[in-house]
Amino acid sequence: MANEDKKDFNAMLYDSKDMPKVQIITDEKSIEKYGGDRMYFAPPIAYDKVMRRVPFGKLLTVGEIREYFAKQNGADFTEPITAGIFVSIAAWASEQRENDKTPYWRILKAKGELNSKYPGGIKAQKEMLEKEGHIILQKGRTNIKYYVKNYKDALFTL
Repeated sequence: MANEDKKDFNAMLYDSKDMPKVQIITDEKSIEKYGGDRMYFAPPIAYDKVMRRVPFGKLLTVGEIREYFAKQNGADFTEPITAGIFVSIAAWASEQRENDKTPYWRILKAKGELNSKYPGGIKAQKEMLEKEGHIILQKGRTNIKYYVKNYKDALFTL
């Protein structure tokens, strides 16, 4: 996202548009990739509510949140692009609030990867996770990425 300082992320958080909804997709490649044709769209506030449930020292991935929503709503999968955007909106909305913070730093990308799109980027997320006892690993030489070591051991069950 760009121009975060000029956006009202808390307003975005509560703008559900026409969600939640289930949409039937017909694209064969997508059906094969995601294992079905029932695609769920969760509103931004739903992501925030799930993110708030993750306790100190525990972690979740965006993929696990998506799986949870799909199961809860009788869908085959939850739309991945809006999921990533809505997790970021929840993070930035939390950053804009004085109180009532959402622990967004506990939400990881696939395979335990840190999210550079969160407020403060990788550095801030790394610091917050280390305060909670996690070890962060750096991988790669040119395209450097950061991961939580043994992240699966700290996964929170929804």
